[in-house]
Amino acid sequence: MKPVFFAVAGLAALAMSPASAKAEDASWGCQVLLCAASQSPSWHGVPYCVPPMKRLIEAMSKPGFSWPICHEAKAGKPGYKPYEECPAGMTAVSSRTDGDRLFLGRDDKDQCTKTVNQCSNRAAFRTQFGDKRENERKGVTIRGINQNNDNDVFNRDNGCMVQITQPRPRRADPYYFDIPNDKGVKQRAWFNLND
Repeated sequence: MKPVFFAVAGLAALAMSPASAKAEDASWGCQVLLCAASQSPSWHGVPYCVPPMKRLIEAMSKPGFSWPICHEAKAGKPGYKPYEECPAGMTAVSSRTDGDRLFLGRDDKDQCTKTVNQCSNRAAFRTQFGDKRENERKGVTIRGINQNNDNDVFNRDNGCMVQITQPRPRRADPYYFDIPNDKGVKQRAWFNLND
């Protein structure tokens, strides 16, 4: 991720006045972008970055907040994706009802789910999901699916089908900037705003 950092550093240098080559002279938006792109260490470990990022965190809590933009970098506002992808074979779903989603104005798919036949390999299923305390600790729920109906009388797997639901993994760095490099190809830089 060093190329992203150097590309942003070059853009920040362009944003500074010609008489002064100090990074502190860059616009607040360019300071935020430069610091957000810092990966090893993250902005938390770069003394220069702590003041502008703490200023950002404080400003975000105030009404009328507008994200500071580094126009020279052409990166715009950051994106936000709080969740990782679901594990293989699982689908992202929301734990909220339709009314909650409408009220909140967003569709947070905060759960991962899949339907499996627990009878096809009972030993493997028990190894993975047989400990109720461990399931509770991890937030895993298992719900039997009874497909017994008049049209399905020949299906002998009715008691075997279960739906497994678990919390979707959260990203450590949920914010990102898509920063164009010198060839115009965007590179994603993930970051967090944890104090």
